[in-house]
Amino acid sequence: MTQKTFTPTVQSKSDKKWYIIDATDKVVGRLATEIAVYLRGKNKPTFTPHLDMGDYVVVINADKVRLTGNKEAQKEYIHHTGYLGHLRRKPYAKVMAEHPTRILESAVAGMIHHNKLKKFILAKLHVYAGSEHPHSGQNPIPLNV
Repeated sequence: MTQKTFTPTVQSKSDKKWYIIDATDKVVGRLATEIAVYLRGKNKPTFTPHLDMGDYVVVINADKVRLTGNKEAQKEYIHHTGYLGHLRRKPYAKVMAEHPTRILESAVAGMIHHNKLKKFILAKLHVYAGSEHPHSGQNPIPLNV
């Protein structure tokens, strides 16, 4: 008798864990890769690429992340509106002053596969500029990354 291959099914919301990460003095790219692993669920033995197996991640102190090298002076966030000549560029310092959470959110978004699951995976990411967050009721597990 042959054994059937185990295929996991989508977990319910109650099965997913909540993690909290303090981003103080962490490098943006290295932190984003760790966050992406937990959001996709690649840290689990039952990981399946075509299912949303990941957990929820809360990031606090996102305004205290750092960049390496000369990126603070040279990095730009580029967006095109779709109209001719409407390429928008914002330097890192301006984005950090106006929307400090957007830096980490865009770094993590760039590390998630660009498919139909992306918006569902990124919906489980909660980034806050300060140390306060409204998710204490979920009892998030602290992660040292």
